[in-house]
Amino acid sequence: MTGIRIGCHLSCAKGFAHMAEDARKTGADTFQFFTRNPRGGKSRDWDREDIARYGRLAAAQGIGPVIAHAPYTLNPSSGDERTRDFACRVFSEDLEKLSQVPGVLYNFHPGSHTGRGIRAGTEGTARVLNETLTRENRVPVLLETMAGKGSEIGGDFRELAEILSLVQFEEQLGVCLDTCHVWDAGYNIREDLDDVLETFDRQIGLKRLCAVHLNDSKNACGSRKDRHAKLGEGLIGFDALLRVTRHPALSHLPFVLETPNELEGYAREIRCIREGRPDAGSDLGL
Repeated sequence: MTGIRIGCHLSCAKGFAHMAEDARKTGADTFQFFTRNPRGGKSRDWDREDIARYGRLAAAQGIGPVIAHAPYTLNPSSGDERTRDFACRVFSEDLEKLSQVPGVLYNFHPGSHTGRGIRAGTEGTARVLNETLTRENRVPVLLETMAGKGSEIGGDFRELAEILSLVQFEEQLGVCLDTCHVWDAGYNIREDLDDVLETFDRQIGLKRLCAVHLNDSKNACGSRKDRHAKLGEGLIGFDALLRVTRHPALSHLPFVLETPNELEGYAREIRCIREGRPDAGSDLGL
């Protein structure tokens, strides 16, 4: 087995301590969760005692860092004032609450320009970040690489670099690389991983890369469709995704699975990646 840090997306419906237990069941030492309903907007209160218990379990199990994912309804690059106000409110609420959670990163989709153009979209996202980030914020905020479907921002590394260049407290920002998204956006990580990472380093900087979403893709490279597949069941393939986890520029990062799975399936994939064999989890059950 290798020492890579890998986990999966977990439900936070039963609290933080329960997520630590689910992580243990799947063999994970990192995980991701939504800060609120991904298709909604209202955030429920978090139990401080639950978070304290989670902190003890996470320390004992060696869990961290973990990723908090903003809801899909967030669109900071929108030209609609109410939509931007909602994005600002969600950012402010989430960052305040996440300050209670040890070792957490906050990940969000940069948004869609809805026909206004890339430049207007990147400026809109930067504006929301500038209106919500403060010098006191200690939660790293990650822009996610996207597939580039429709008017989506982030399908080109240069669009993320543009946002970063416009944010005042840019030292608080990083990037989460999604393997399905970059593949669907046209970055051939199956055949040209080194070249893709060199492009990322030149346009954004590898020092900005803080996490990886490890997903296969149901679509061809450059399709701009964004449909995740289980590891080895898509067009990127298990071997190529395994190379991503073993690459010296990436192997120290937390890897989070967002494949279409339940806990048992995630446990299998985690075992497969750790042992470097696509059949390593075939005898595993929960």
